[in-house]
Amino acid sequence: MKEHKGANSFISERQTVVTIGTFDGVHAGHRKIIERLVNSANANNLDSVVLTFFPHPRMVLQKESGIQLINTIEERKKLLEETGIDHLVVHPFTHQFSRLTALEFVRDILVNKLRAKKIIIGYDHRFGRNRTADINDLKQFGKEFGFDVEEISQQDVEQVAVSSTKIRNALLEGRVERANIYLEKPFMLNGTIVKGRGIGKDLGFPTANLEIEEDYKLIPKNGVYVVSTSIDGEKVYGMMNIGTNPTVGGKEKTIEANFFEIDKDLYGKKLEIQMLVRIRDEKKFDSVDDLKIAMKQDRAFSQQYIKDNYA
Repeated sequence: MKEHKGANSFISERQTVVTIGTFDGVHAGHRKIIERLVNSANANNLDSVVLTFFPHPRMVLQKESGIQLINTIEERKKLLEETGIDHLVVHPFTHQFSRLTALEFVRDILVNKLRAKKIIIGYDHRFGRNRTADINDLKQFGKEFGFDVEEISQQDVEQVAVSSTKIRNALLEGRVERANIYLEKPFMLNGTIVKGRGIGKDLGFPTANLEIEEDYKLIPKNGVYVVSTSIDGEKVYGMMNIGTNPTVGGKEKTIEANFFEIDKDLYGKKLEIQMLVRIRDEKKFDSVDDLKIAMKQDRAFSQQYIKDNYA
């Protein structure tokens, strides 16, 4: 997969089949559309192109929305690369870009820049300034500029739209197993390990504190989870707490993982942590001893879950 930072930098020797979207989560519904894209391109000796945007349009046009996304842009790139597409175009979404008319978007971006011979798009897709144009307009442009339009049915579009919403809701409710079914893989958190308060070590459960740079990344509901990661090429399992650690006087929200059977200095490492299942809510215990008992139970649950599902 070749990545292009905007349509202006796109280069392809062949004409293309293009699909357009946010593709947050790159879940089962998205993959179904992208599979159609890749198959169509291969069958017609064309290149497959996914056109997506960053920042998310709502970040630019509705800054107060506080949108939370399933994936960071880097995570989205990685997941889209796995689908087998030839090109990923991440076009910068700006106020100026949002003011392009439908004609300008089709002619200048899709046709002149991306060399579209075919566009695969949802029946309800709207585009151009104030989103005034629809698929019928796109088909008319197709006749004018010489490209075909393949319409994604209402059923398929609703599967995509609803799944992204369902995934976000499931994660915010702590139901990561349900979210992972929609995603067809574990939900991930990417960040850098930073120094924490050292309380986990004092309790006998040394933790790695994950700092996530992107403030738009959706963080699942507070609680304790079974997780996995890869450290220096080795698959590692553990448990992770998302929350404020109220029993020991914590106030700020943190993401802290206790990895099993590993004794390495992780400070400064960049990790991708995969969330497998939720164990329980975070709670304030009556004493530190009660917290230790709960953490031992969490570890026992985690190790049994890993043995049953991943051994």
